[in-house]
Amino acid sequence: MPEPVALYVHWPYCARICPYCDFNVTRDRGQAIQRPLFDAILTDLRNQAEIIGPRRLASVFFGGGTPSLLPPDWVAEIVDLATFLFPSSPLERGEEALSIEITLEANPTDAEIGRYRAFHEAGVNRLSLGVQSLDDEALRFLGRNHSAAEARRGIETAQGVFGRVSLDLIHALPGQTVAAWRDELTAAAGLGVEHISPYQLTIESGTAFGRAVRRKLWSPPDDETAEAFYFTTQDTLETLGFEAYEVSNHARGPAARSQHNVLVWEGVDYVGTGPGAHGRITKNGIRHATTALGDLKSYIARVGETGIGYDSDALSPVEAQEEAAMLGLRLIEGLDLARTPDLDLGTRAAPLIADGFMAIEGNRLRATAKGRVVLDRLLFELLS
Repeated sequence: MPEPVALYVHWPYCARICPYCDFNVTRDRGQAIQRPLFDAILTDLRNQAEIIGPRRLASVFFGGGTPSLLPPDWVAEIVDLATFLFPSSPLERGEEALSIEITLEANPTDAEIGRYRAFHEAGVNRLSLGVQSLDDEALRFLGRNHSAAEARRGIETAQGVFGRVSLDLIHALPGQTVAAWRDELTAAAGLGVEHISPYQLTIESGTAFGRAVRRKLWSPPDDETAEAFYFTTQDTLETLGFEAYEVSNHARGPAARSQHNVLVWEGVDYVGTGPGAHGRITKNGIRHATTALGDLKSYIARVGETGIGYDSDALSPVEAQEEAAMLGLRLIEGLDLARTPDLDLGTRAAPLIADGFMAIEGNRLRATAKGRVVLDRLLFELLS
């Protein structure tokens, strides 16, 4: 059976640019302007499939940007092409055979809510909703273009259409209390979704929030407060029946996990299409990192000239194994050390194990609850 491959499609258009966002995004300018990009993505996908050879499709993830601004028939065309290029069969996970997961990121605005059913008919079977907050004041601060009422309406509609629904929520906002965050998590879990991705507000230098913080208009929480938010998140969601299967992702059991993201963290190849998209593909036994050109016109031109829109770098065995460690240690089950035979991580981790930050069970190295909150520091010590 051919090896699995996942597909990531980056759609960069947004109705508005959020002040905290540093992704590769641009303002929506209408379908006529977007058509050349859509055609380039299809061409890029076809040619990447030819480069990597026979594979079976494991998952599709439409990210952005706001991919729910895509016309549903365009989504259907991408899904149909992907399933044609990479004929697949269900993946076995535990005792259940899960069908191909096709996720689309969306916002709970009234305009997008009205398109949910069309996206489902196009093949999407999992919706990732950028709710970010259930509080109107917080939503205004975050620059979101939906209200708390729209968020709840969008969640309810999505539940009825897709069944599989994930929420993104942002915490550690200026003035937000840990108690208020606990209440918000409880309210979100009570809406019946199977997956919640809570993220701490991060301040990126090139964003509107980055400029505001530099001008001292407001400040993010200190490290102690941020840590309190983290542990409150873990404790609250665990009590509510959500498993913290990854540092920033919580699911109601294994079947509710993001199949696409788990595949990426486990080191399965994935094709990235669209401006700025990243991919990892194996050719002749060598793992390659692909990065699509970020500028829309440059991406379209590159695809027109060469058939593909990315630059590619071959990873050395050590580089590939270090990346495997960084990804695998994000998962609650940890890293299978068979993926990193040249790094001697068992020996390197010994002091961290002794201090209670990591644990080793059989051939798997994992971060403990104490270690997960400082995972970036652990990775630096392991890999430096």
